[in-house]
Amino acid sequence: MNITAQMIKELREITQAGMMDCKKALQETEGDMEKAIDFLREKGLAKAAKKSSRIASEGIVASYIHGGRIGVLIEVNSETDFVSKNEEFKAFVKDMAMQVAAQNPKYVSREEVPQEELEHEKTVLKEQALNEGKPEKIIEKMVEGRLEKFYEEICLLDQKFIKDPDVKVKDLLSNLVAKIGENIKIRRFVRYEVGEGLEKREENFAEEVAKQMGN
Repeated sequence: MNITAQMIKELREITQAGMMDCKKALQETEGDMEKAIDFLREKGLAKAAKKSSRIASEGIVASYIHGGRIGVLIEVNSETDFVSKNEEFKAFVKDMAMQVAAQNPKYVSREEVPQEELEHEKTVLKEQALNEGKPEKIIEKMVEGRLEKFYEEICLLDQKFIKDPDVKVKDLLSNLVAKIGENIKIRRFVRYEVGEGLEKREENFAEEVAKQMGN
């Protein structure tokens, strides 16, 4: 059976095991995801809790509008329809919609960041460190440290929770999973902002400047 990159990525997300270990597990089990999970657990390579291997295919889509200028749609999945009606679950989803509106992440998790974008950021951060006159031997560690800040800016799970900056979104999610007893996954979101990506007409801009100058 052909083992695809998507299969490896999915198994890696579930088990937190290394990429090559995931590939080997899928090859050994002929692409059977459940058997591959068991294979990694038996080898002591699966770090994730058992709950995270269960499929979350229920859930809800929620919306949040801020001041008529920012709108968010977000999908959060649970294993059962029963949990998707739970008040704590619904409150969490609403908080996540507000988080996306306020912090504007680009991705749910760091695993979704395209390799090309990641490599570009590493190059920029390395150049920054060199321009600061940092010694070559510590630049790699500096880049790693600054990459964490990069992930914190663009990945929802790595962001600090807006209602409690001492807690990261991924920790909030883990706590909810432990409390409810089901696998819960933030699947996707979309964020709209009025005027985003549009250029203002030049004459309108000139009028605005004139008004600000009192003309």
